[in-house]
Amino acid sequence: MQGFLTLLEKELVRFWKVAFQTVAAPVLTALLYQLIFSHALSNHVEAYPGVTFSAFLIPGLAMMSMAQNAFANSSSSLIQSKITGNIIFLLLPPLTAVDFFAAYLVAAIVRGMVVGLGVLLMTAGFGLPFPAHPIWVILFALLSCGTLGALGVIAGIWAEKFDQLAAFQNFLIMPLTFLSGVFYSIHTLPQFWRTVSHFNPVFYMIDGFRYGFFSQADSSPWLAISVVGFSFVLISALALWLIKTGYKLRH
Repeated sequence: MQGFLTLLEKELVRFWKVAFQTVAAPVLTALLYQLIFSHALSNHVEAYPGVTFSAFLIPGLAMMSMAQNAFANSSSSLIQSKITGNIIFLLLPPLTAVDFFAAYLVAAIVRGMVVGLGVLLMTAGFGLPFPAHPIWVILFALLSCGTLGALGVIAGIWAEKFDQLAAFQNFLIMPLTFLSGVFYSIHTLPQFWRTVSHFNPVFYMIDGFRYGFFSQADSSPWLAISVVGFSFVLISALALWLIKTGYKLRH
């Protein structure tokens, strides 16, 4: 376990040394979204019966921040190692593919959870109730951060320069998160776009996380956890295969 623990410590220290950028900045961004949208729409929109729009926003913003930062943690670390050339120091030691993947995955989950907790604490004054189903909240948070962290590993392995990684984030991660029901209930959408939303796995992450707080959601929590769990297993398997084959790592 020493190789795994050493790499995990390195990844945790890496993002914590610049916590102002990796933790405080995304928390502040989510708080600004909360202030702007709740001020503009809180008196005009009721997403769920008995739930104010300000409270409705908070779980969505927290999950969006967790997902984006879990992805950023693993992807940015790998691309930096590849570009600077110090990836060789990870490939030479007798680390198994599982050790390699698990260290990046756990570090991504930790960063995502820390950011998510910060968002919840900073926005709790906007009317967020204590979670009605805490187990659902924790389960969706862990699986969602894990899914995006594993996707970040894939992106970091695939990308050869920062421009490619930025394209991956801007054209895949950002649309998936912003069009997943963070700022609205999909029941307010026309039928076509409501159907399209059900093919977005990030929608199920946010919807299930929101269910944990309000006992209300746009889909069944069991369906949501099935989709998120399947996505996590599938993406993790692909990331492990890429590491084992050395794709764009050992050349």
